Amino acid sequence: MGSGGRATERNNSGNEVVKRAPSSKPPFTLGDIKKAIPPHCFDRSLIRSSSYLFVDLFFSFLFYYVAATYIFPLKSPLSYVAWPIYWILQGSVQMGLWVIGHECGHQAFSDYPWLNDTIGYFLHTGMLAPYFSWKYSHRRHHSNTASLENDESFVPKKKSNLNASARLLNTPPGRLFRLVILCSIGWLLYVFFNVSGRKYERFANHFDPKSPIYSDRERFQILLTDVGLLVASYGVYKVAMAQGFTWIVMVYFAPLVIVYGFLVVITWLHHTHRSLPHYDSTEWNWLRGALSTIDRDYGILNTVLHHITDTHVAHHLFFTIPHYNAMEATKAIKPILGEYYQFDDTPIVKAMWREATECFFVEADEADSDNKGVYWFNNKM
Repeated sequence: MGSGGRATERNNSGNEVVKRAPSSKPPFTLGDIKKAIPPHCFDRSLIRSSSYLFVDLFFSFLFYYVAATYIFPLKSPLSYVAWPIYWILQGSVQMGLWVIGHECGHQAFSDYPWLNDTIGYFLHTGMLAPYFSWKYSHRRHHSNTASLENDESFVPKKKSNLNASARLLNTPPGRLFRLVILCSIGWLLYVFFNVSGRKYERFANHFDPKSPIYSDRERFQILLTDVGLLVASYGVYKVAMAQGFTWIVMVYFAPLVIVYGFLVVITWLHHTHRSLPHYDSTEWNWLRGALSTIDRDYGILNTVLHHITDTHVAHHLFFTIPHYNAMEATKAIKPILGEYYQFDDTPIVKAMWREATECFFVEADEADSDNKGVYWFNNKM
């Protein structure tokens, strides 16, 4: 994808150097960026979108069939190899399905809102995810990206707000613990308890229609989400009763752990890098916040995950662009964004450890008296 505003570079000694993204008011407008994108990139083709949906569904059901028919009868040690391969393949394909459901929530799947929401609802509910609930909280994330007061997900803590356990969590064992939690139950902690989300005056989650996350006009759809999840959960229960608890865990739940591990890690890494600024209310505006995200390279998974990984900057600027046009749109906007476009090709596992180490909290740069409302990641206690 080219270097653009490359977030990390190597100096003459071969050491990694972080280059901060610009945090000042951009010299361009959203309109300037949009003019640089070929108009056809905004076109949503129902046929083309459906083709990606059908391919993902085909491979997902194929993997289910292979697991149920051929992997279960395997004896050890072959089964110890076959099951992890199945979980990774199935989890990757289903993460692609999740991305299509996410596009439905952004109305990027087709020109028909009712069809988008119907497809997104069934896709996410089939993976036991709250479609409308997350659609609305995610929309608020897009509306308030990088705002320390109003962003909805992965809101970093200010250094002044750290508690007594911070020093323990900012050690190698503490970082490993945080990464394990992030990859395993991070999604559940967020949707059930709003962990890492925006702080509200009362308890917030993604299942209570009266949660402070939602407005009055959204509450019926939160209830509809809950009904769908209850029906899906009952269906999973009936399959478990017929096939056995082990069957449902190995075939259905284990790949879901991969899906939600992907989802949380991808989202976290898109908004966590020492090059990225965050803003308080004195400095934040929508465009500066939308630019405070970073594209990353996941190798072949970029294609499997429909480029949610390496076109996230463009997605935050124009979220109705379908994924199959996002690469072209990204290429078009990079000359306009210049250093405001951030990209990091660090291998993902290495990036996870580095960001867990270097991005523990945010604080204002004392040397920059003109931008006291701009905060940067750090880990120096």
